[in-house]
Amino acid sequence: MDVIVLGGGLMGTASAYFLASRGARVTLIERNRVGAAATVASFGNIRRTGRHLSQLPLAHRSLRLWGEAEKMLGRDVEFRATGHIRLIFDEGGLADMRTYAEAAQPWGLELDELGPREIRARFPGLGPDAIAASFSPQDGSGNPRLIAPAFADAARKLSADIVEGADVETIRHTGSGFLVITSKGSFAAECLLNTAGAWGARIAARFGEEVPLDARGPQMGVTEPLPHRILPVVGIWTRDKDYGAYLRQVERGNIVFGGAAERVPVDLDPGHAAADPMRLPGQLRAVARLLPSIAQVAVIRTWSGCEGYVRDMLPVMGRSATTPGLFHAFGFSGHGFQLGPGVGDAMAELITTGRCETPLDDFRVDRFSRA
Repeated sequence: MDVIVLGGGLMGTASAYFLASRGARVTLIERNRVGAAATVASFGNIRRTGRHLSQLPLAHRSLRLWGEAEKMLGRDVEFRATGHIRLIFDEGGLADMRTYAEAAQPWGLELDELGPREIRARFPGLGPDAIAASFSPQDGSGNPRLIAPAFADAARKLSADIVEGADVETIRHTGSGFLVITSKGSFAAECLLNTAGAWGARIAARFGEEVPLDARGPQMGVTEPLPHRILPVVGIWTRDKDYGAYLRQVERGNIVFGGAAERVPVDLDPGHAAADPMRLPGQLRAVARLLPSIAQVAVIRTWSGCEGYVRDMLPVMGRSATTPGLFHAFGFSGHGFQLGPGVGDAMAELITTGRCETPLDDFRVDRFSRA
């Protein structure tokens, strides 16, 4: 079986690797460099907490693969299962956390509820005004700059062809397969997998499948290195988007942070988003609620990227509803990093066997036309 994968982010490179490991002949086509769009803009959060319940089976599948990534890919992608804590500062947040924890339990996600005293004892310096927190000990973080290139290199070792810097000019369904004409040549295959991220809706539209997707850029930042003291990824349960911040400390000591700043619209041509320094003070005030000591630290870099947000905040995954041999996996709406390995594994299973052990029905591309 020949498969063309369009898009070289985490979803595309993971799909290429798992397809090649199942014996498919794979060509991955990327318009820029592998991992240069949404993946590299990611915060690096590997969390299951707070996900739409129908995503949890895929998230569990992916977490298992994150745990195997170093052995599987032959390099350290800095996955660390240090846990994920979400702090709570008001009764509304506490009610939301408890409702979610109860709903998620049948889906295989167990959340520990921590009181103020336990937060102080286990995680000193975090959220001194927090009234409670949830904690998921198996979750953690990974390095967004390492994971897509690692999957691409591992796919190459399995004879996948990774074509970078290739602008797609034409995509045609030939009846027996697909022809993709690019600035670096023409490629033909029996199957086509659309993992083009924020550009994925454009590709789906070529085949009569309309997806309500907006391209937006998050704002991320990183501080100077500090003594390494914060192990878990830190987030918040809140109904106020102005306080929706998150942070993690990498082993080198830098604190990476994001959230609490409106994601800005991005023009897909050229598809670059810039961080806005005017939004940084408000963002840091929200981060300081989680970690007050960050107010005394220098921010050394900010950045943004291009992510695809679907109207219902669920991804598009699975078979095309119009075109045999076409498959989609895009629109992960700013929370796809944790899912990446599981998405690649699930799509490879679906394409090569015609079935998938992980339920994908909620992510069907035709859910909008059916609605």
